[in-house]
Amino acid sequence: MAYFDVAAEAYVQFMGRFSLPLAEQFADVGLAGVDPSARILDVGCGPGMLTGTLAKRCGEAAVSAVDPSEPFVAATAASYPMADVRRASAEELPFADDTFGAALAQLVVHFMREPVRGVQEMARVTEPGGRVSACVWDHGGERGALSPYWKVVRRYDHGAGEGALAGSWAGDLTRIFTEAGVRDVVETELIVTLDFATFEEWWRPFTLAVGPAGAYFHSLNKIEQAGLVDALREEYGDGPMTVQAAAWTATGVV
Repeated sequence: MAYFDVAAEAYVQFMGRFSLPLAEQFADVGLAGVDPSARILDVGCGPGMLTGTLAKRCGEAAVSAVDPSEPFVAATAASYPMADVRRASAEELPFADDTFGAALAQLVVHFMREPVRGVQEMARVTEPGGRVSACVWDHGGERGALSPYWKVVRRYDHGAGEGALAGSWAGDLTRIFTEAGVRDVVETELIVTLDFATFEEWWRPFTLAVGPAGAYFHSLNKIEQAGLVDALREEYGDGPMTVQAAAWTATGVV
């Protein structure tokens, strides 16, 4: 996940503003019907946005979390020292079979090297009757948190964007879960709405080189970067602005 070889604080500034409110809604889905005493796994935890929500609801000691990024693992472990936080990929989870009552992956499936294998691993470490859940932005439907940015970029670069990433269009998470052997899969959508007082407040985190959007900006030369910023400002004005983001969510039973 070279897109995320960045400081934890950069990710928090860029995506944390969306993923924190998303985590509250996603936890409602991923913990539904799960035994309150069960252990819970956060797959692809990043700097710990979902981890914190799970710790608050289930108790920090009941939560385990993994991520392949060392800075993210260090940040999550520092924030939640009673949680079991490890460096690992979704495709190779370092836990025994049937360990958890629920496994959740927020904004991760579309960056897994092998999404079906990653969900299979989540199911393997979840006990029979436990719940496996994932959510991803609706990049394919151009309703994701970053869609306002990519909408303008594609005027100049028609092939740019994240719409082809796994799980990021209607029904694709269900396909991945079904191929992974998860039962009774239900797919829904979650909505997050954020208000920004100024254009700069919304735009500045895109310059931090986080994820495909940040990497794309840094791939441009200085003249191209300035042109893109001008085009974005022309489209959205100086603010205030509101971004409404939709995320597909799939949940099922092991």
